[in-house]
Amino acid sequence: MNGVTLMLTALLIYVLGYRFYSAFISAKVLTLNDENITPAHKFKDGHNFVPMNKWILFGHHFAAIAGAGPLVGPVLAAQFGYAPGFFWLVLGAVLAGCVHDFVTLVASVRHNGRSIAEIAREEIGKVSGITSSIAVLFIVTIALAGLGLVVVNALAESPWGTFTIAMTIPIAIGMGLYMFKIKPGSIVGPSVIGVILLIACVVGGRWIAISQVAKYFTFNHHELTVLMALYGFAASVLPVWLLLAPRDYLSCYMKLGTVFALVVGVLVVNPDLKMPAITEFAKGGGPIVPGKLFPFVFITIACGAISGFHSLVSSGTTPKMIDKESHTRFIGYGGMVMESLVGVVALIAACALYPGDYFAINLPVEVFEKLGIEAVNLQELSKEVGENVQGRSGGAVSLAVGMAQIFSSIPGMKSLMSYWYHFAIMFEALFILTTIDAGTRIGRFLLQEFLGNFNKKFSNTSWLPGSLLTTTVIVFLWAYFIYTGSVSTIWPMFGIANQLLATCALAIGTTFIVNSGKKKYFSVTFFPMCFVAITTLSAGYLSIRDNFLPLTKIRDKALQGYLNSALVAVMMLSVIIIIIDSLRRCIATLRGKPLPPKSSGKPEVKEGVVDRCC
Repeated sequence: MNGVTLMLTALLIYVLGYRFYSAFISAKVLTLNDENITPAHKFKDGHNFVPMNKWILFGHHFAAIAGAGPLVGPVLAAQFGYAPGFFWLVLGAVLAGCVHDFVTLVASVRHNGRSIAEIAREEIGKVSGITSSIAVLFIVTIALAGLGLVVVNALAESPWGTFTIAMTIPIAIGMGLYMFKIKPGSIVGPSVIGVILLIACVVGGRWIAISQVAKYFTFNHHELTVLMALYGFAASVLPVWLLLAPRDYLSCYMKLGTVFALVVGVLVVNPDLKMPAITEFAKGGGPIVPGKLFPFVFITIACGAISGFHSLVSSGTTPKMIDKESHTRFIGYGGMVMESLVGVVALIAACALYPGDYFAINLPVEVFEKLGIEAVNLQELSKEVGENVQGRSGGAVSLAVGMAQIFSSIPGMKSLMSYWYHFAIMFEALFILTTIDAGTRIGRFLLQEFLGNFNKKFSNTSWLPGSLLTTTVIVFLWAYFIYTGSVSTIWPMFGIANQLLATCALAIGTTFIVNSGKKKYFSVTFFPMCFVAITTLSAGYLSIRDNFLPLTKIRDKALQGYLNSALVAVMMLSVIIIIIDSLRRCIATLRGKPLPPKSSGKPEVKEGVVDRCC
């Protein structure tokens, strides 16, 4: 099998899915209407509720949802072979992940930009609302820790990457001031200047790394965790137009530019996939992902096919900036299509490595030696990239090597292998960090909404004392997990938590559709919910039984084993409660019983305009 075949197949399915399936959902299921007043206009405050150009908002949304999952998940799942991951990435995204993001975004827009937990309260009832709030706070903490840990591992002792990432902050602030204060509505000029400065930082980072200044941009894991926490805090409390949106928009250029360059690279180079379609580890016993292909391939790939974290973005920052309802299709469904494409590119890059090299990079040296598999080009790869890549677990390094191998195979690029490798490492860190800033702000919104049930002041997201307090709590929680954890403990929990949240969002989305009078289309979200629920609850149970509880018998890992088991069990129980309550509400609606007072998110329509479907 070659990379071109997989790439063309994926692109064809994406085009068909967006052109026909998303159009069907827009017109028949959600009946989008540009005459409906969106929260960005209804509650415009210049801080959180800001009508945004759809291209800038797409940049923010894509940057916020596209984190470690579509990069690292498919790479780790390559342990099972390229076929299972590819089919789940493409079909799972078109039929489940894109629908999940799209429906959640519209539901939040119709509910005044409220979070997924508050939508559950208004569509299903108080029990689901409270349960969702608790589950989401658990899940967002673990998700941010899982995503942040990959950033820390990628940037540790890397002055080149750290310098480039740091420089995006002042560039973004300058863009934000120009686009929203100095010359409102201006996009082209700031975008061009921002991209030029970003490229200059990427190139200049190489010289920074070999100069005396390098020591000022070289940090260890713990120092990077603290710095990232400070950045997350600032991005959460500052006005959204000043740092968060412009930085995500700027990052999106590099993200999409690199992804499209990789797509072209795959089509030009046509790399052979050295990894088998299905490996011997599909039956279990794999050294990277503990467990069998079913159900663990689904939680390992995580964000590339469907991601519960996306429901936080789709009911967090993005709905507060939607200018017109019709933009939700491009941003919600289209954004997830792009993320799935990232996952496919990452899978191809990883599977283009020889299996021996792939496992040698992703496993500790002593573990790899026990496999009895011979590395093929490992020494040559290490020499070409300029550093030892053996035993660099976590997926980030093997992906960077695979990306660099594709780029350097383009005619005339062979001598630039080292440059492409470090560029890829920096790209991964930039890719993931944009999820941290948006995720922290979303976590702040969630906690403020929850505390608003006890003190109304917290419900006002612009109230500074509430913003500072809730941001401090959210940042401390995810930073603590990163500071004390590792990939082996956080990533499995992240995969399970992420997919459990997706199950919750699909259940809430199903109720939203039924309550909106579109009961004959309930299957659009119901069947994906059933599939994701079965796979993830199975993976959660098996992880507790086979991975987390055994740790309780090891003295220095007992606390970790009990904590992981308890967290996963609480999240699983919460999801089961929400599913049951959602089904109860749907059945009640179908039997003609009165709807909850605030259900179906009846949008406010402009005066004198007849409601119509776009």
